[in-house]
Amino acid sequence: MSKLKFTEVPGAVVAPQGFLASGVFCDIKRLGTGKGSNKGQKRDLALIVSEVPATVAGMFTTNQICAAPVKVCAERVKAGTAQAIVVNSGNANACTGKQGMKDALAMTALVAKQLHIPDAQILVGSTGRIGVNLPMANVREGILGAAQLLGNDVPHADEAVEAIMTSDTRSKKIAIEFKLGGRTVRIGGMCKGAGMIQPGMSATGARPAALPQGLHATMLCFITTDAAVEARTLHACLQEAVANSFNRITVDGDMSTNDTVLVLANGLAGNARLGRKSAELKAFQVALNHVTLELAKMIVRDGEGVHRVVTVRVAGAKTIQDADAAARAVANSALVKTSWHGGDPNWGRIIDALGYSPAKVVENKVDIGYSAPGSSKVLWSLKRGQPTKATFKELCAAAAPKEFDLHIRLNLGKASALMYAADLTEAYVDYNKGDVTDPTTLGG
Repeated sequence: MSKLKFTEVPGAVVAPQGFLASGVFCDIKRLGTGKGSNKGQKRDLALIVSEVPATVAGMFTTNQICAAPVKVCAERVKAGTAQAIVVNSGNANACTGKQGMKDALAMTALVAKQLHIPDAQILVGSTGRIGVNLPMANVREGILGAAQLLGNDVPHADEAVEAIMTSDTRSKKIAIEFKLGGRTVRIGGMCKGAGMIQPGMSATGARPAALPQGLHATMLCFITTDAAVEARTLHACLQEAVANSFNRITVDGDMSTNDTVLVLANGLAGNARLGRKSAELKAFQVALNHVTLELAKMIVRDGEGVHRVVTVRVAGAKTIQDADAAARAVANSALVKTSWHGGDPNWGRIIDALGYSPAKVVENKVDIGYSAPGSSKVLWSLKRGQPTKATFKELCAAAAPKEFDLHIRLNLGKASALMYAADLTEAYVDYNKGDVTDPTTLGG
């Protein structure tokens, strides 16, 4: 296959044919209670609807404590088709027991009634503070309003994106257009996430994550496409895309109870239905991978208090599991992350994190260096476990940009892994510590 050519287009989740969206404010978090209230009447309930039944696939948190909406979706996507997604922010509906499940199902039932779609075709997502029951009277009003405001213009998508945001400071959305079997196909997506970010998702929510690449505030992502794709094929494509995007990011090392990625494919582009042996499948996979990776990077860049973004690239590991473990140990080390924030190229903290990771590491074989994003020109601070002749000034300059790559070579094998990571700042602590005497300062 020649290199896939695609162009970005406006519209996010409504860019593909046959998709509608809306977002409304219904005061789910209640103004004046908790982080995000300073955003005023920010929309807090969204609908995404396909005009026809769509093939569906999903990936879900592997946290052993998972929210009611995750349980509902994980069960419903097994049927292979869905037509609408209702999402609220301001309340995670997690650790809410039987009432939480009742409320999640009530949300889908109300959407089904308003849109005249079978209840089983409705999926649900939630994000916000854990352990608080949903204000269902507000939610009902929100669903009624959102159902009346559905549309396929760019503002409709923008309103839906706003409605799923919590501590996010900016919207995260994308849509691309490309050719598939002579037909014009689009994939659109939107996501949210800034804190409680180190997704580890699988198709069922069960551990371990399905793919050997390793484990895959709450991270939510909703993707639409007008491509025609068989359910099992869409499931496999989403697994690959998530394994190399959302399951490769970390802001603070915390996996949420609500992490969810859902994709709807309604087939209205008119391409020949993609199966596992379709000649055009690779092109679709490349496009889906691009969408998920771009969205995933947006999350890290907008992480709570984030100042620098670092791509941790581990090579030469004995196994894939070792490469993944080494990358995660470095990416989540509080000492490493604070040194990144200060622009300090402290390789001592990095090799220390490698040493306590589960990965096989031999001190006199480790190389550590820095480069510009995606560059092969590396300034090595450590070679075979010993400092190089690179000066401290040179190393500081390499670690000074807002984004850079950290290269780690274990020189023990051929396996590799990477993580898109964030630094750790005073702003992150200030945002998350809160003040119990002032409910407006408390986060999710």
